[in-house]
Amino acid sequence: MGRPARAHLQAAYRVRVTALILSSILLSGCYAGYIARAAYEEGRILWNRKPIDDALAHRDLPPDIRAKLETVLAVRKFAAENLGLDVGGAYESYANVDKSAVIHVVMAAPHDSLKPYTWWFPIVGRVPYRGYFDESDATAEAAALEADGLDTLVRPAVASSSLGFFDDPLLTNLLKLDRVELAGVLIHELFHRTYYLAGDAMFDESAANYVGSAGAVAFFAATDGESAPSTNAARCILESDMKFARFLLQEQARLLDIYMADLPKEQLDKRREAAFTAIKANYAALEPSLSGLERFDLDKQPLNNAVLVNYMIYFHQLDNFAALDRMNHGDLQATIAQIISIAKAHPDDPFYAIWETSRAAPAISAGR
Repeated sequence: MGRPARAHLQAAYRVRVTALILSSILLSGCYAGYIARAAYEEGRILWNRKPIDDALAHRDLPPDIRAKLETVLAVRKFAAENLGLDVGGAYESYANVDKSAVIHVVMAAPHDSLKPYTWWFPIVGRVPYRGYFDESDATAEAAALEADGLDTLVRPAVASSSLGFFDDPLLTNLLKLDRVELAGVLIHELFHRTYYLAGDAMFDESAANYVGSAGAVAFFAATDGESAPSTNAARCILESDMKFARFLLQEQARLLDIYMADLPKEQLDKRREAAFTAIKANYAALEPSLSGLERFDLDKQPLNNAVLVNYMIYFHQLDNFAALDRMNHGDLQATIAQIISIAKAHPDDPFYAIWETSRAAPAISAGR
């Protein structure tokens, strides 16, 4: 695929900024200001995009950066040709960013529930997170939500997707990841570009999480070899995702028993804290068997419902996606198409529809 011309990049910048500013005009008050700030920051990133091929043409490019940029282009090609994902012009350019996290995400949940607090946005509907470009704004939002009695979490987000409306560049902060992690993130985001179920972030993120990790395994097996270190590392990350997802289902059940018992607040708080202590202990036992531990931070932060909801959104019922893949004999492209087809046919409850379909899957063989 040819490199994007500078005029094309500038045109894309104007289209995106125009769309976002129009949204801000149609809204009012603080929300309009929020959208306008998003338009400015996104426009700045798009204006500064440069073709990855231009970077690769520099002889003095550090070898590790060259390898990662080459991986980006190879992942794009593989995702389009072997996974059936809508790649378009995404990730054929890059944009320099001067922060490890471009966006700081706020999440919240009631003190006695694992149902996330949500915000409404145009196009995407209700979502259980809100992003800020300044960390101070994110912490201020979290403080206001805590004053209303909600549990909160503020976390960095290293990647995002425009859901196919625009050709997203590779943000240079992602080059701090190793090649295996980078491939998984890109395939995750390309799944969002290919399909997005408005108003169901848990399905969108969990499906993309499975596809990203499984896609990385498929990519490195095809490009580096079935037994290559990169392929084995990708397999370990996928297996860790599955283990962590099962762990979360178990601990979710523990908390739901408490929250559905209609207890007085003092008794609920006491049982809740005991449950959080048990969850920490169970995680400590699981942790040594996990790869990609920087993504699993239950041992690095105080637990509350918002923290757990954050993980639940990204790791919900991954076993059912894996069951679909077994039904398709490991043909991940067919599995992705089936996930999307089921979600389109059952938008109100895609998880149940996938579970129902996955019951016909062969059992996992011994030792796996």
